[in-house]
Amino acid sequence: MTGGAGFIGSAVVRHIVRETQDSVVNVDKLTYAGNLESLAEVADSERYAFEQVDICDREALDRVFAEHRPDAVMHLAAESHVDRSISGPAAFIETNIVGTYVLLEAARNYWNNLEADRKTAFRFHHISTDEVYGDLPHPDEQAGELPLFTETTAYAPSSPYSASKASSDHLVRAWRRTYGLPTLVTNCSNNYGPYHFPEKLIPLVILNALEGKPLPVYGKGDQIRDWLYVEDHARALYKVVTTGVVGETYNIGGHNEKQNLDVVHTICDLLDEMVPKAGSYRDQITYVTDRPGHDRRYAIDASKIGAKLGWQPQETFESGIRKTVQWYLEHQQWVSNVRSGSYQNWITQQYGDK
Repeated sequence: MTGGAGFIGSAVVRHIVRETQDSVVNVDKLTYAGNLESLAEVADSERYAFEQVDICDREALDRVFAEHRPDAVMHLAAESHVDRSISGPAAFIETNIVGTYVLLEAARNYWNNLEADRKTAFRFHHISTDEVYGDLPHPDEQAGELPLFTETTAYAPSSPYSASKASSDHLVRAWRRTYGLPTLVTNCSNNYGPYHFPEKLIPLVILNALEGKPLPVYGKGDQIRDWLYVEDHARALYKVVTTGVVGETYNIGGHNEKQNLDVVHTICDLLDEMVPKAGSYRDQITYVTDRPGHDRRYAIDASKIGAKLGWQPQETFESGIRKTVQWYLEHQQWVSNVRSGSYQNWITQQYGDK
């Protein structure tokens, strides 16, 4: 059972249906970023089922558990956009903290009543973010070898979003320690790839560039992120939920540290090649005021999941970003369908005419 109509969740659902023999129940509230069109290719599979349910709705969750009797839960349901958490944190507290609590309690009740062999095999896999760790030293601030986030890095969240995810991580571990619920936690770096909702940096830059709009870059664009291709992440998550050790945390990263401005430049250069025009797409770059509390650098040490579970990313940033740009060029109808309602309102509110 997984929360899966959002970006990462839909990638996980597609991976399970396409690449395994397991069945998946997709539980999603379908807020503005939930898009079942991203699951069209697996929607008719007999191993796929969808339930439109809010994870804050305990009665509905109890029904889903009773009807579908899952062997594992992959908890991907979350409000995930940092900028939105700054302008409206309440939804992040409700979904990411209260929703995690309600889902944990529904799962615990279900798990407690399983027969012995299924109870032993059950897993609750909580999917989180590297943003719970705060930020790392930047090359501008420290010479020599720079540290990476490990599974034992202390939590120091900077935004309402990352604070809400840190809270949910702590709840999951507490339910393991206090009640014995068999939980696992993963913390990942920035994802990108097909079906990414257009409020995030990479799809926003691709689509704005094609439409001749400004390409907004926060501050000087020197913030560093570790980029992870979403299908690599989906493979890692399935590996963890099926072979990971209960009680463990696994960090998942793409080994791709890039400054935000370099990411924007790469996209512009690919579009110059694929959709040439007079002048360069780089001419559309516009620097905007940095957001409050913006972390300067994230970078994941993914050696544990590599050594313990044998996972490694298959895509480099160069191969993954080329696939991503090509996908958006070939799926303009998906883009057109998703860019309506709350998305349009949010983009107008956040970026205006910048």
